[in-house]
Amino acid sequence: MKARDMAASSVIALGRHTVTGMIAASGRQFKDWSSSYRLFEKERVDRGALFKPVMSEVCSLTDEAAPVFAMMDDTLLRKKGKKVCGTQWRRDPLGPAFHTNFAWGQRFLQLSVALPDSDGSGRARAIPIDFIHAPTPTKPKRTDPLEDWEAWRKEQEFAKVSAVGARRIEALRDEIPDRKIVVAVDGGFTNSTVFRDIPENTVFIGRIRKDARLYNPPETEEERRGRKRFYGIPLQTPEQLRQDETIPWQQVEAYAAGRRHGFDVKAIPSVRWRGTKDRDALLVVIRPLAYRKSAGTRLLYRQPAYLLCTDEKLPLEQLLQAYLWRWEIELNFRDEKTVLGVGEAQVRTPRAAESVPALIVASYSFLLLAAHKTGVQQGCVPQPKWRKTKASDRLSTQQIIALFRCELWGLGMSSIKTYFASLKASTRSTFYSIKVSNAAATSLKAAVCYAFK
Repeated sequence: MKARDMAASSVIALGRHTVTGMIAASGRQFKDWSSSYRLFEKERVDRGALFKPVMSEVCSLTDEAAPVFAMMDDTLLRKKGKKVCGTQWRRDPLGPAFHTNFAWGQRFLQLSVALPDSDGSGRARAIPIDFIHAPTPTKPKRTDPLEDWEAWRKEQEFAKVSAVGARRIEALRDEIPDRKIVVAVDGGFTNSTVFRDIPENTVFIGRIRKDARLYNPPETEEERRGRKRFYGIPLQTPEQLRQDETIPWQQVEAYAAGRRHGFDVKAIPSVRWRGTKDRDALLVVIRPLAYRKSAGTRLLYRQPAYLLCTDEKLPLEQLLQAYLWRWEIELNFRDEKTVLGVGEAQVRTPRAAESVPALIVASYSFLLLAAHKTGVQQGCVPQPKWRKTKASDRLSTQQIIALFRCELWGLGMSSIKTYFASLKASTRSTFYSIKVSNAAATSLKAAVCYAFK
């Protein structure tokens, strides 16, 4: 019961989303607050139990014959305290391209599953199904014994974010053993740690560099002395294959940026890379799309993409759409940090540092599922007059939260109005005060609903 109240208050809380803020939002600020802190401190929040209903609900809402499209990425939660568990100096992903910046924070790994819209237009929303803390072990001092250094090296290999991601994919495979899983990752997870230990009936799609070294499979030959050959004749780099006019382009349609686009792609089968070892992969080269900033301006082009897929029989439409859906996890990170305040809780112990963000992300998942199942497409207040653009038929996270606040707080506001209306107006002054109170309650309700739109 307490965990449910804290989960709901993490969505509707005002200001910073700290544990104190969630206690105040749940109306328990005048009661014993230590029990709420013990909820996160004493391992009473099971992360697996939080996300298991989300995964089962997403599987029930999607076609059983279609694959489960998942996406995986890591994110940085910025911190200031030096005593917070798992905090280190890490590369700032928001730094400029010409200079590497560092930020002090925690690293978390997230898995999300694509939930397509019911209209079949090709659009999907990413639903988080896992959010795990992935810290790096502390490096020993120079004066520490050799045994500590050896233990640290083994722990470092085990705690690498790509190794953690590979284990989470295996856990997802065990949870849904009967359906095919297609996982789209970025370049940070396109490595041998992830690609060489792929579970059965699981497909990985990752982005590689334009100058990656590719090879043909080795030619069949009689038994020879020495170790087994995994690579044959070197191929051109992905950038050179894109410029090779002898390889034809194919037209593939996929949904992106609000509508369906026609993409020109090249598919080169039976390709081997250092990360795939003895496994043949499919290389897909995507030609950049042309666009104009405004009517009459010159054409501009986006960057090309080079994908490596472990299943050569996967249709190009599904492959391309799965990679385009991967951007939805970046939207999850934006909403979790800026709207829901994941990482703002002032906790520093190992158990609380993992359980508080996991509870907030799980609440976010249930919120998205509720909005999808109800089919709501309109916010709680109309669009302002200066909003001339056509309103989207899919609500944003802020609009969903505003609608939830309107429904939840509207009950409290209406009770205040009912209380004042039940009073008998014995005098003119009393009637006037009741009328003003009713108007104030009504205007307050509209102002609050509009403020959190």
